Amino acid sequence: MVQPVFINRISACLPHDPVDNEQMEARLGLVGGQPSRARKLVLRRNGIQQRHYVIDPVSGEPSLSNAQLSAAAVRGLIGGGFELADLDCLVASSSSPDQVMPNHAVMVQGELGNPPCEVVSTAGICLCGMTALKYAWLSVASGESRNAVACGSEVASSLMHARNFNAEYESRVDELEHHPEIAFEKDFLRWMLSDGAGAVLLQGQPNTSGPSLRIDWIDILSFADQMPPCMYAGAEMQDGQLTGWSRYDGEERNRRSVMAIKQDVKLLNDNIVKYTVEETLKRIMARRELRVAEIDYFLPHYSSEFFREPLAVGLANADLPIPQERWFTNLTSKGNTGAASIFIILEELFNGGSLRSGQRLLCYVPESGRFSSAFMHLTVV
Repeated sequence: MVQPVFINRISACLPHDPVDNEQMEARLGLVGGQPSRARKLVLRRNGIQQRHYVIDPVSGEPSLSNAQLSAAAVRGLIGGGFELADLDCLVASSSSPDQVMPNHAVMVQGELGNPPCEVVSTAGICLCGMTALKYAWLSVASGESRNAVACGSEVASSLMHARNFNAEYESRVDELEHHPEIAFEKDFLRWMLSDGAGAVLLQGQPNTSGPSLRIDWIDILSFADQMPPCMYAGAEMQDGQLTGWSRYDGEERNRRSVMAIKQDVKLLNDNIVKYTVEETLKRIMARRELRVAEIDYFLPHYSSEFFREPLAVGLANADLPIPQERWFTNLTSKGNTGAASIFIILEELFNGGSLRSGQRLLCYVPESGRFSSAFMHLTVV
């Protein structure tokens, strides 16, 4: 029998002071000693004003690993009768883990030092934070766990730093004389992604004082049967197919920047709303009751303010035209933190003191990896 599950505590960790648009390139470095010609264009379109990086502003080196950043967010949940020694299930996920193996979540547990418990990591890009949350929710709902913590995190700056592209730049000097920058599909993302972690505590009873969020449902859909890869890392696109990193030797991996994150921007712009909003909601609304009048807050994760109006159009096309005055997002001030974004959005709203009992929240997390989408419905208790 499914039991009610409540989000009782939410924590976020954003490293160092905010980095504004004029400080970004100094923190991430110049590729080949050349300033990016794409930076100002991308920033003008995405609307982000500040973000956070684990890169220390003095030393220029990362001050935290992804596992350490995640652990800091989880430690923020301690209190209100909850201690790490009580934890039954830890689910931590990221698209930018510190290593390929072992999985990210066991590294987080190692940083936390909490006693043995179930530890799980889900794979993906932005959506892996939501799949982690769904696993944690189902673990408590089924009675398998008394409580669970879900965490999403990103350390994109380690992947976006100039040192990751210098080998490619140097190997293409002649070609780059006329086009002195790395490919737009890679440079574009250097000005889109940032660092952060967020975590939630799930329990079978609501808080005795203060708000809780009851998880009503989480629906996740993938359209990989219809769409090709759009965002990827550790691979190269060749003739419409991904070739994985293990097919290249070390020299070739560096020359091609195979480990860098890439995105097909045209494929993204043409399809992200159609599949992750319209096609997804069409299927969800066939089995869930969703009415605009009953949604008090819409919490969308999107990568850029460029997508705000297309998202509004997509909602209207899906017969769910939620007015933008009910939207809650902190993209412009906290940056695009991928798998951590929905946790960081929820943390600000939950701990901001504005929620009232009975209010309903609809959360939306798309992923362009191969076009997947999640919607989550919450009720304030």
